[in-house]
Amino acid sequence: MHIVIMGCGRVGSTLAHILEERGHSVAIIDQNPEAFRRLRSGFRGRRITGFGFDRDVIAEAGIERASAFVAVSSGDNSNIISARVARETFGVDNVVARIYDPRRAEVYQRLGIPTVATVRWTADQILRRLLPEGTEPLWRDPSGGVVLAELDAGELWVGEKVAALEEHARTRVAFLSRMGEALVPTGDTVVQDGDVVHVMAAAEDLERINAAVAARDGEDA
Repeated sequence: MHIVIMGCGRVGSTLAHILEERGHSVAIIDQNPEAFRRLRSGFRGRRITGFGFDRDVIAEAGIERASAFVAVSSGDNSNIISARVARETFGVDNVVARIYDPRRAEVYQRLGIPTVATVRWTADQILRRLLPEGTEPLWRDPSGGVVLAELDAGELWVGEKVAALEEHARTRVAFLSRMGEALVPTGDTVVQDGDVVHVMAAAEDLERINAAVAARDGEDA
């Protein structure tokens, strides 16, 4: 594929190298020509100086034949505007924009622009390493409303069916991690010792779900 990246910072340059190593052609745009110093000497992709939301600039980068467009500059507005130009003007379906303000994520999602909210993602990763397992989600959607999280089921649920756990905690089990392998369960799947239970739920329900699973005493909730 040909992929156009706007922003040659640490994220943009890293993406460019990884994509090129995987056999894709890459063009990278940055308004500051000094930014291209982050690219290694063997980088074969195109370096375009300019603004990623300038139609002539992204046209020079090969947007008309691009399979994907990535906006990872330091400005939220620039990222979203350039992503919209790539999608709405040049018809690129696969676009992703980085944003720093997670409050904007839901708005951009409604525009059809997938976003990565950098600050929230980074905070979540740090909290997962600081706090006990299950306290912070593994993933959350850009609006912050839906999360994928681990449950500390412990020994209380060993031998019980997934359907019983779901009914008790009023949640949906997305998958189990068992012996290093991911398993998509049915309602009849039995929880085994060592299983890690992952649920997909509304963020506001996560505390309730954790409490319900941890407090199980063999009786109905």
